[in-house]
Formats: sequence, structure tokens, C-alpha cells
Amino acid sequence: MWEEKDNCLYKKFEFKDFEEAFSFMKKVAQIAERVQHHPNWTNIYNTVEFRLNTHEAGNSITEKDYQLASLIDTVA
Repeated sequence: MWEEKDNCLYKKFEFKDFEEAFSFMKKVAQIAERVQHHPNWTNIYNTVEFRLNTHEAGNSITEKDYQLASLIDTVA
């Protein structure tokens, strides 16, 4: 479940291993390019964390972030 945290939408995903996490990130990258809204994310081994907000809106959470979060959930 996504949570509002520090003016971002935040969610942590855990996978079996690095390869599975990286595959997920590749799918998210393709979605982000398609919708032209790119996530702030980190990856350590099998864990991917997202912090979504919109820079053009003063780094606040916007509808773009909720839409991207929903799309990310479809590939998780």
C-alpha cells in the first residue's frame, strides 16, 4: 500500500533476488517514459523503494503521482 510520507508517495517492494528487482525496475522505466513522469527510486539488492512527487508542482504530491503509483502496482 502506498503511503503519504515526507511530501511523497512512498512504497517499498521486495523481490526474490536482484535479477527480479531489476526486471521490475526495467518495466517501471518503460512505463515512466511512456507517461513522461519519472520516479525517485532506490534499489539495494532485492529491494526497490519509491518516493513519488512532482517537481514542477513544488515537489508536492499530484494526480500524476497517484497515476504512476497505480501503474507501478500493475507490474509488481
